[in-house]
Amino acid sequence: MGQALCICSPVSITIENKKYYFVQKLAEGGFSYVDKVEGAKDGCYYAVKRILCHDREGRQEAQTEVEMHQLFNHPNILTLVAHTFTDCEGKTEAWLLLPYFRKGTLWTHLENLRDKARFLPEYEVLEILHGICSGKAMHDKGYAHRYFLPMCIDITHLKQCIAKIKYASKPKLSSTLVQSLGCVLYCMMMLEGPYDMIFQKGDSVALAVQNPVSIPQPCRYSQSLQTLLSSIMVSNPLERPHINWVLDQVQALQAQTPVGSSTSQR
Repeated sequence: MGQALCICSPVSITIENKKYYFVQKLAEGGFSYVDKVEGAKDGCYYAVKRILCHDREGRQEAQTEVEMHQLFNHPNILTLVAHTFTDCEGKTEAWLLLPYFRKGTLWTHLENLRDKARFLPEYEVLEILHGICSGKAMHDKGYAHRYFLPMCIDITHLKQCIAKIKYASKPKLSSTLVQSLGCVLYCMMMLEGPYDMIFQKGDSVALAVQNPVSIPQPCRYSQSLQTLLSSIMVSNPLERPHINWVLDQVQALQAQTPVGSSTSQR
């Protein structure tokens, strides 16, 4: 996809004077790859995100991503283990060494459920949503994740979700953050995004987001959770709640939802 990086699945790489052996490719994007590697000394698995920096601006964006990782120390925000910049054939690559999560992303988990015709119990939906909202430490320092995607949320176990820092910006994007959080909640409840079918039909997603999101009925989840989703997904950005309010609502719903319960209409 796009231009290949100058190092394609190397046998070994060195980051901050430590060697790591390539195990397998995990993901590929337009300007980056993610590989699974094993530490030569500790034998632990890691994920290496390798970003191709086409120009000075690309290098600065990669450096900003590194700085965002270093700024936060929170169990629900992905930790940067180490990093380096390397030059190859006139181009620069940023190598970010990150923790490896065996269970993969939230999207992987939801796809597996859909393939098996299963669904996510309500208490698990709330646990995952609570984990995502708990990463609000970014807001406390004056930053906001530009958007959440199920593919950008790693799962260690259902009670802890790790948000990847890919895009961070000033709080003016908080409204977009909450809307994307609503899209993740919708995806957990329906096993597909609220605009997936619109995109697949070739219709305008930009127009669709200007209208309220309808919740397909009958819905297996409680009326309380449906109300929360509707509150988050309002079309007017000025009417969207702050993420702290969302976290409070999630905690209140958790207190009403016994662990192990699947559905209850409240």
